[in-house]
Amino acid sequence: MPKPSRRRVLAAMAAALPAASLPVLSSQASAAPAAAAALPGGGDLGPNVLVFDPATPDIQGKLDEIFKRQESAQFGNGRYALLFKPGTYHGLNAQIGFYTAIAGLGLSPDDTTINGDVTVDAGWFNGNATQNFWRSAENLALRPVNGTNRWAVAQAAPFRRMHVKGGLNLAPDGYGWASGGYIADSRIDGTVSPYSQQQWYTRDSSVGGWNNAVWNMVFSGVEGAPAQSFPNPPYTTLDTTPVSREKPFLYLDGADYKVFLPEKRTNARGTTWGNGTPRGASLPLGQFYVAKPGIDAATLNAALPQGLNLLLTPGIYHVDRAIEVQRANTVVLGLGFATIVPDNGVTALKVADVDGVRLAGFLIDAGPVNSATLLEVGPEGSSDSHAANPTTVQDVFLRIGGAGPGKATTSMVINSNHTIVDHTWVWRADHGDGVGWETNRADYGVRVNGDDVLATGLFVEHFNKYDVEWRGERGRTVFFQNEKAYDAPDQAAVQNGNIKGYAAYKIADKVTTHEGWGLGSYCFYNVDPTIRQDHGFEAPNKPGVKFHDLLVVSLGGKGQYEHVINGIGAPTTGTSTVPSTVVSYP
Repeated sequence: MPKPSRRRVLAAMAAALPAASLPVLSSQASAAPAAAAALPGGGDLGPNVLVFDPATPDIQGKLDEIFKRQESAQFGNGRYALLFKPGTYHGLNAQIGFYTAIAGLGLSPDDTTINGDVTVDAGWFNGNATQNFWRSAENLALRPVNGTNRWAVAQAAPFRRMHVKGGLNLAPDGYGWASGGYIADSRIDGTVSPYSQQQWYTRDSSVGGWNNAVWNMVFSGVEGAPAQSFPNPPYTTLDTTPVSREKPFLYLDGADYKVFLPEKRTNARGTTWGNGTPRGASLPLGQFYVAKPGIDAATLNAALPQGLNLLLTPGIYHVDRAIEVQRANTVVLGLGFATIVPDNGVTALKVADVDGVRLAGFLIDAGPVNSATLLEVGPEGSSDSHAANPTTVQDVFLRIGGAGPGKATTSMVINSNHTIVDHTWVWRADHGDGVGWETNRADYGVRVNGDDVLATGLFVEHFNKYDVEWRGERGRTVFFQNEKAYDAPDQAAVQNGNIKGYAAYKIADKVTTHEGWGLGSYCFYNVDPTIRQDHGFEAPNKPGVKFHDLLVVSLGGKGQYEHVINGIGAPTTGTSTVPSTVVSYP
């Protein structure tokens, strides 16, 4: 389905004034304790985590206040987590705006049932859902009022560990533009209806049916998924997911908060929770340093060597040095889209070449001074095997510009072998504040140097050069969504030697083994619509390098692709926004 400019430049949006009954988020909160002092584990979750139980008065009123504040606050400072204790809730409609996470506090989604809806729509943007970013729903059972729940989202809006006792509608009211999205470890008893959604990835779930496809619908390990049929209709279906380990989550064990760490699965299919207690381990909250906005990197780095994990409560954290994760099996878990901003060009977070680190549920927002990297998993030259206990990067989102000027040479670098990147959106902003070809310069989105790295749900967009550059061996990607940078001023700005345009997904010439399923790249060169892109994908011509179900699309004829991968695949033409596809490569 064609669409107009998916994210035209908007004026910066101010967050609504906070209601008197709710606290104001401040990035100038409590000062850090002295680095030499032993830091305590546990503690309260801060003012921007709202915890409800079935007896809480006026839950709907509180939900409405948060939504009013966050509905259009695309680049605001508000961050919220809405947590529901186990039990049954009646007659709620939780509308979810920007930087808002809603979750149940049971060990299973069915422990917390809402007889009502958890809704994302697009009234704030005239029925266009393509900017419904940075929000999430997790670990709840829903019984929708009219039988179908609406979840009309775009990137960075995970729907995890959910049980919908009915259908799920992924389009906004009126079936306007929509461009998401991601579902994992969820059960939808009824039919999922994407309608106008152009691309979607569903992993390790169960669905009662799937209604339609537009460009790029990918399934791995999904019971009830449609059969493989790309490109007509464009379903890419893998019976299982090669390796998966679900995101850590906060839950209540009696009156005590704990974090559950699901175990790794190979060749996974279906949910982790459908047959009783999920398999994994629990950590008490006392083993976490519960960070509040205003805490500095020195304090976080003092907590980690004490054996504490990190729980980042909702808010914005400025760091003047990298957060250094050196210990195996460390957990860094964000609530309510906690956001890390690196100051003075530092890297926001670095992970040593160790086993089993879990990074989940936070946003890294580039600062105005260029950072060489924003997130580094393993130092350069990492070589250890982590096959038995990989590091996972889940619902970790990186942004360059939009909320203000930001720059980063390479946003995410994966050096550690066997890392699993499970749902990320790495975005050089095309709208908002601090946006321009050089203003928010970011040459490379994701660079993978490690071997045996797996990406499930890889969203990377608008970088000045390569969006993804893969140098490690035996890499695999299940689902990739990309748009090339809108704002290239002319052909020369994107010329790559004798190649027109930098590929969205580039496999290094030395690589001998790589495989990908369900990958799409789109161009919308609205500054200079005459720009030509030789191909969306570039890979060495070797028997071990394989791709399945590739597509490129010119959005409204603003720029064109000559081929899909290397010199293979028909060119895009005209203004009809019809994909050019390649079913298999080589």
